[in-house]
Amino acid sequence: MGLLTRVFPADVVDAVIEEAGRTERRHRSLPARVMAYFSMGMALYSDGSYEDVFAQLTDGLSWASGWSESFTPPSKSAIFQARARLGFEPVRDLFARVARPLAGPDTPGSWLAGRRLVAIDGTCLDVADTAANAEFFGRPASSRGEQSAFPQARLVALAECGTHAVFDAATGPCSVSEIELSRQLVDRLELGQLVLADRGFYGFRLWQQAAATGADLLWRVKTGSPVASVGGQFVS
Repeated sequence: MGLLTRVFPADVVDAVIEEAGRTERRHRSLPARVMAYFSMGMALYSDGSYEDVFAQLTDGLSWASGWSESFTPPSKSAIFQARARLGFEPVRDLFARVARPLAGPDTPGSWLAGRRLVAIDGTCLDVADTAANAEFFGRPASSRGEQSAFPQARLVALAECGTHAVFDAATGPCSVSEIELSRQLVDRLELGQLVLADRGFYGFRLWQQAAATGADLLWRVKTGSPVASVGGQFVS
């Protein structure tokens, strides 16, 4: 919890909550700031119950405040309602404000020829089995011709290779391609970066968009792709 409050200071958390219009109009036992940290705690303790995660969280918050704050354990229903009041926007905006590359000049595995090594890649994640998630994210087909047990979200992220720090990400339905989600990310690339990608990402439009940022690109391509015959020149 001490690490979370250093990376995500309380004043920054409060600011994104206010910008998202989630500031409480009356005092609540589960204020929005606590629920923002709780959402991060759910990722750190993904195997724990609501009550277990909240206990870990509030012990840390009390310690971080010098024991000037204390929290009464709420019911599971109260935690669920407080999460619903917070919504996803403050957590999304908090990530956008804080996430950034972390490597210093001497961080191993982070640099090549003076360029910061970053990569773009994607995966699919199971999400809660609710009607709303199933409608928005969809369920991929299984090998037996049935649908998967859980709805799945497709995630594409930009990460720093040496530190594995994810500094931008886009999510969408599982039916949306990785290339389509990547178009939301590549404008975040910068001069002085060397961007790695596997062969599933190469496409002329996406390559042009990424190259226009000034970043250098080193992307795999499929065997037999027309670009493979252009003198072996793959770095923009």
